[in-house]
Amino acid sequence: MAISDLAGPTEIVDLDRRHVLAPWKNQGAERGAPIVRAEGVHFWDAAGRRYLDFTSMFMFANFGHTEPRVVRAIQEQAATLPVVASSFVTAARAEAGRLIAEVTPGDLNRTFFSPGGAEANEAALKMARDLTGRPIIIARYRSYHGSTMGAMTLSRDHRGWPFEPGIPGVVHAPTCDPYRCQFAPPGGRCADCAAHCARSLEEVVLANGPDRVAAVILEPIAGPHGVIVPADGYLEAVRQLCDRHGILLIADEVMTGWGRTGRWFAVDHAGIVPDILTTSKGLTGGYVPMGATVVREPLARQWDDRPLVHGHTYSGHALGCAAIVAAIGVYRDDRLVERAAELGEVLLSGARTLMDRHRSVGDVRGKGLFVGVELVRDRRTKEPFVDPARRTPSPSAKDRVLARCWDDGVYIMPGQGSAILLAPPLTITREQIEEGLAVLDAALAVADAETAA
Repeated sequence: MAISDLAGPTEIVDLDRRHVLAPWKNQGAERGAPIVRAEGVHFWDAAGRRYLDFTSMFMFANFGHTEPRVVRAIQEQAATLPVVASSFVTAARAEAGRLIAEVTPGDLNRTFFSPGGAEANEAALKMARDLTGRPIIIARYRSYHGSTMGAMTLSRDHRGWPFEPGIPGVVHAPTCDPYRCQFAPPGGRCADCAAHCARSLEEVVLANGPDRVAAVILEPIAGPHGVIVPADGYLEAVRQLCDRHGILLIADEVMTGWGRTGRWFAVDHAGIVPDILTTSKGLTGGYVPMGATVVREPLARQWDDRPLVHGHTYSGHALGCAAIVAAIGVYRDDRLVERAAELGEVLLSGARTLMDRHRSVGDVRGKGLFVGVELVRDRRTKEPFVDPARRTPSPSAKDRVLARCWDDGVYIMPGQGSAILLAPPLTITREQIEEGLAVLDAALAVADAETAA
């Protein structure tokens, strides 16, 4: 049976339920709507209903859907050389590597290609141990680095609990979260969050022996847990900490890369250069699954005279690399990074207006077109609607807010806990941002009804 022969949405959903294990959900729960096409910042379900994509389909469709220049590049590559063994060189792979080196900061110059973001982080973990000869990796609580075993061990949130103990040699430090800083007075803000959190990280380094720590891995902005923007100066302090102890700094830019925060990469806001940068999602706009682990030139030279003992069947996949080349061209030609910075001010300002209007909004933060809205029952105590450490009745107030947005034609992504993520394509217009925020404005009344007066 060809795909086009399927009778309709009911048959599609029935086949999916009987034969597909859907990610991150109870398999008996309702399946997502059958989606049949997408264009620009919109997509359509099988009933013909249009939705505004306020998620970039989980933050990879940075330049929107069905971008013709990227589609054409994939078609042309598929017609000549769709796939080749990773041991061979292709023009697409070489050019993709060159262009990535041009836009990544500093001397990040050599790229290992993988099938996705989790695999990019797995590569970084292995590289750090190989390059330093040290066993310990320090990650942070309330982070997310992927769902493979090593990446999930790094992540250390509730989604990894069923698979513990995970891989050995990974320890965790607190995330720098100015809204919920562990050093803040009850209900208040920490007066020196960056310094306190950097010092807390260094205590973990010292407790594990600095000469045993291979790397610190962090998201410059922690995405799934609510777009947690660290305090000013924190990333610079972490870079200095790593330099003091000869520790590699790994920046996970799977979500934050490719213009999402109004810069090519989120580390650019702090002016720092990580030793290893991992990325995926916007790397191809999601059109072909690809990840990249980019290493500073002096470090990469260690493998010039000995093997890099890591690989994938699909490393440097020809279709994916062709998509990367075309995608970087789109970012540059359409000045999407600059556009994200400009329209990000509109999105952040609009979200902060919602905070003024709704007592269920405890905090709003973000950079570029990457904004987190944290819902709370009580602004004074910061009590969340959803606590992943405890069983929360479903659907929660957050679930009902997002369901109301969906019913009104706007797809908004849930973050972990009580967070809502606003991350539309970088091609969105001011008017479309205002449309999405207006729908969220109306939906937040659902959460307001469950807050403390």
